[in-house]
Amino acid sequence: MGAVALTAALAAGAAGAGAIAGVPAAGAVATPNATLLSAAVQIKGLQPWPVLRQGPNSTWPRVTVRSLQYLLNAHGAKLAVDGVFGPLTRNAVLASQRAHHLKATGVTDAATWRALIITVRKGSTGSAVRAVQDQVNFRNNKNGHTLNVDGIYGPKTQAAVRAFQQGVAFDVRGFPVDGITGPLTWQALVTETLSG
Repeated sequence: MGAVALTAALAAGAAGAGAIAGVPAAGAVATPNATLLSAAVQIKGLQPWPVLRQGPNSTWPRVTVRSLQYLLNAHGAKLAVDGVFGPLTRNAVLASQRAHHLKATGVTDAATWRALIITVRKGSTGSAVRAVQDQVNFRNNKNGHTLNVDGIYGPKTQAAVRAFQQGVAFDVRGFPVDGITGPLTWQALVTETLSG
């Protein structure tokens, strides 16, 4: 599924948000469990997690760094979400790595992403939801007007995530289509699946 088809799916998903049912409302769930992480490793077709470090990250768009900053903020950092991996972002990454007993390098690798992701779904609120909304907007080929980046995982956000998941599932066998942003959906989002 290409970017144009995904844009149409996102628009349709946002328009028909009230029709989606069956996903329980709940707040953010902290670090995902080992079963989900194992499933993320087993699904073929997903790109590896981005490696981000201080300075230019030219192979990744600014939305990827913004997602990192939003997730760091969800864990207590107080960063400006500007898409620039500067010294404050590096310090927040170091603090998070230490808090999660990871090797403190200041480089955001797969282990760091896995420690930072927070499963969000309808009813969740906060910075992690803003990251999801920002990623959805990045894919609409208009640089950001599909969703309000308000940190509220309501019906429109759920529908847009479901539309994104359907697009990924077209190419990645076994990809879940449930409207929940868990480990697999986070990996697809931050690796820019279906963008451009």
